[in-house]
Amino acid sequence: MTTKIFVPLIATSLFCAGLAPVEAYQPKSTMSQKQSLSPAKPQKPQWKRFTPPDKMFAVLMPGRPKQTSQIQKTYMGEIELQIFVAQPPNQEVAYLVVSNQFPFSYAKMAHPQTILNNAQKMALKTTQSRLISQRNIRSSNGHPGKEIKYINSGGKITTSRMFVAQGRLYQVMAMTTSKQHKTLSNTIQGYLNSFQLVLRP
Repeated sequence: MTTKIFVPLIATSLFCAGLAPVEAYQPKSTMSQKQSLSPAKPQKPQWKRFTPPDKMFAVLMPGRPKQTSQIQKTYMGEIELQIFVAQPPNQEVAYLVVSNQFPFSYAKMAHPQTILNNAQKMALKTTQSRLISQRNIRSSNGHPGKEIKYINSGGKITTSRMFVAQGRLYQVMAMTTSKQHKTLSNTIQGYLNSFQLVLRP
């Protein structure tokens, strides 16, 4: 049985990325119905500190994330999204970090809170989700941010922390089912808390 989790790749209200499927595979049983079934213990993922090639952030990830990039065309020009996704085996959860650089002129003029508010609106719009909670936060080194939690029509819950720093938007997300969200709430909190911006001097 294959369960698909659709991962939102959100930038700002200036553009909208697509929805990329991330699949969680459930192992098939090879035992006959007459054989006794003993529940297998889920394999715990190995959480390790991850830093991307540009070394702009650090975060704990359950294994090495897959890295992809997408080019989005906007009225400002082309913007490149850097996407890092990790999904532990046999768990309906995906951990993501998405970052993008804004053109210098826009980053200089736009207020960070405006960027964060626009990113929130686009997240809810593109995923057709209902907002559960929101709060303003700051990174460990003082940069403005926002935490939002929302649920889509399929019952998938996303917790996202967004930060604006040095002309870039960072989105740290965990997306899971409502059932798994309850059991993984402490793990998701630890993942979000582990994110650190590493800024240029």
